[in-house]
Amino acid sequence: MRNLINFLLKHSSWIVFIIYAVLCCLLLFGRNPYQRSVYFSSANRVAVVVYDLQSEVTNYLGLRKANRELQLRNGELEMEVINLKAQLNSYRAAAGADTIPFDSVLHDYDFVVARVVNNSVAQINNYITIDKGRAEGVAQGMGVVDQNGVVGIINVVGEHHAVAISVLNPKLRLSCKVKGSDYFGSLVWDAVDPHYAVLEEMPRHVEFAPGDTIITSGYSSVFPEGLMVGVVSDYKKQRDDNFYALRVALSPDFGCLGFVRIISNSQKEEQERLEKEARYE
Repeated sequence: MRNLINFLLKHSSWIVFIIYAVLCCLLLFGRNPYQRSVYFSSANRVAVVVYDLQSEVTNYLGLRKANRELQLRNGELEMEVINLKAQLNSYRAAAGADTIPFDSVLHDYDFVVARVVNNSVAQINNYITIDKGRAEGVAQGMGVVDQNGVVGIINVVGEHHAVAISVLNPKLRLSCKVKGSDYFGSLVWDAVDPHYAVLEEMPRHVEFAPGDTIITSGYSSVFPEGLMVGVVSDYKKQRDDNFYALRVALSPDFGCLGFVRIISNSQKEEQERLEKEARYE
């Protein structure tokens, strides 16, 4: 009690000042309409600022919880998207067998529809990865085509994936010919433009012109005769004047490969065995 009395005596001047100030404010704002309106307007502005500050602090403190809930929801949505994509891919794969046309020359051939999961066009040696492998009947040496034409040959096979050498790879050479002619040459990519390849060793007496169709020759166990490869864009003489080199605009768009067909030749083993025996006789 003594401490309280000492405190009041020590600060009595300030206490008296505050009391008079409060009384003055009450008299000023209570009896004068103009000052009262100014007071309430200022008080409202101060209250708004205080409430905004309180809201921001509350929102900031709740951000951690909100962020965690958003992360959980995003994860759920991502899983839903993945499941929907898987279902969509299965529907597309089922429809892919109808989108890639069947040719009558393929009566000895079967197909496995696959989706391209990786592809390169900007390298020197380009490859294509598909989502079908040994478990789905894919084997090394099978041909790969899409709805527009030949795209490569299977090189490495896993249980559920396989890698094909792309036509855009100088290591791959295809036996091709001008449609309507029995003369054939070797198609090889010159590593210049992913839209073009070169058909080498075409005899000079073969008749052709820009715009003519280039197809597979059928002189291999990989591709049957007549599959689309591209069209003649230009030609020039090779170092040997007896042959031309044809510049071929490739039919497939290697920059946007989607679904492809893996060609299985039911007569391949017998053909290769007989050709091997003939070479060693």
